[in-house]
Amino acid sequence: MAQVIIKNLRKTFGHVVAVQDFNLEIADGEFVVLVGPSGCGKTTTLRMVAGLEDIEEGEISIGDRVVNQLPPKDRNVAMVFQNYALYPHMNVYRNMAFGLKLRKVSRDEIEQRVKKAAKILGIEELLGRRPKQLSGGQMQRVAVGRAIVRNPAVFLFDEPLSNLDAKLRIQMRNELAKLHHQLGATMIYVTHDQVEAMTMGDRIVVMKDGLVQQVGRPLELYEHPRNLFVAGFIGSPTMNFLEGILTKDDSQLVFKRNRLTLIVPKAKGDRVHQWMNQPIIIGIRPNNIHLLGETSDEANTIQTKVEVVEPLGEETLIATTVEETSIIAKVVGVPTVTFDESISLHFDVTKAHFFDRESGTCLTSET
Repeated sequence: MAQVIIKNLRKTFGHVVAVQDFNLEIADGEFVVLVGPSGCGKTTTLRMVAGLEDIEEGEISIGDRVVNQLPPKDRNVAMVFQNYALYPHMNVYRNMAFGLKLRKVSRDEIEQRVKKAAKILGIEELLGRRPKQLSGGQMQRVAVGRAIVRNPAVFLFDEPLSNLDAKLRIQMRNELAKLHHQLGATMIYVTHDQVEAMTMGDRIVVMKDGLVQQVGRPLELYEHPRNLFVAGFIGSPTMNFLEGILTKDDSQLVFKRNRLTLIVPKAKGDRVHQWMNQPIIIGIRPNNIHLLGETSDEANTIQTKVEVVEPLGEETLIATTVEETSIIAKVVGVPTVTFDESISLHFDVTKAHFFDRESGTCLTSET
C-alpha cells in the first residue's frame, strides 16, 4: 500500500475548468471519499490519479514516485468502474485473472490470488459463471475481486454502487468497508451520495465546481461545516436555511425574520455580534426543530401549518413553510399531526449555524 500526495492539481476541458488547485495528502491505508454533485470534478480527479486523464498542472505522487508521466499500467493502481467493465465472453475466474495473465504472472500464482480474492468476497461458487449469469451485486464483487488480485498500491472506486438497488447498496457499502479493514488498503472512492461518504470514509473531500470546499472526518463536516454548500450537502434531510438580520432585543442578541424571532445563545452570539444589523443566514438541521409538545421551552417557537407528513417508523418528517421558506422538521415517533393542521415548532438555536450571506462562510465554525 502507499501514501498518495496531490499538489496543485488542475484540469480544463476547453474553457471549462474541471479541477483547480486540488491539494490532498492521503495516508497509507486511509479510505478517502471524494463527494459532490455531478460535474464537480471528483471523477476527473480520480482519473488523473489513475492515469486515464492527462494532468494539465500539478503533481501526483504514489508512494515515493511522482507518477505524472507514467502510463496507467505502471502506477500500481486498480480501478473499479461504475459499469463493472467485465468481459462478457469470459467466466468469473478468467475475468479476475486476465490482468495478471497480461503481466506474465505464473499460472500457479494467478490461481492462488484469484481463489484468495474469491474467498474474501464470498464468490467462490461463481468462478465458473459468465457475467450474464450474475446479479448486479455479484458483478460488483467480481469487479472488486479483479482489483484485489492485482495487489495494487491504491484502490480507486468510481461510483461503484450507483447501479445497485437501495438494499444492495447498503449491503455492498458494508462489504467494502469490511474489505478495507481486512486489506488495510489505501482507497480513494468517488460518489455523489453523501450517505455513502458519511458511512464509509475515514475522511471526506467535499467538492463543488472543481474546488475543494472542505476536507475532514464525517462528523467534523456534519457538526462544523465551513460554508453554506457543505452545510447543505452533508446531512439528510438537508439543513434548513433562513435569511434575516441580527439585532438586540432587551439586551439579548436575536435573529429576526419578519415575525420569527430566535434568541441567540451567548456562546454563538460572541462570534457573530459584529454582524449586527446586517443580512445573515441561520442554518438549523431538521432534527434540531421540535414540536412544542416535545419541549417545555416556549422561546424560539413559531406557529405554522403542516404541509406534508412523511412517517419513517421511529421518526417522522414534517414539511412546512416558515416566513416564505420551506422548512423540514424531523421529530421522534409518529406524531398525530395532519395536513393543514396548525403546529408550533421550536428551534434549538444552540445547535444552529450562522453564515455570511455574501461569501457563504460559516461564522460559528469551530474548525
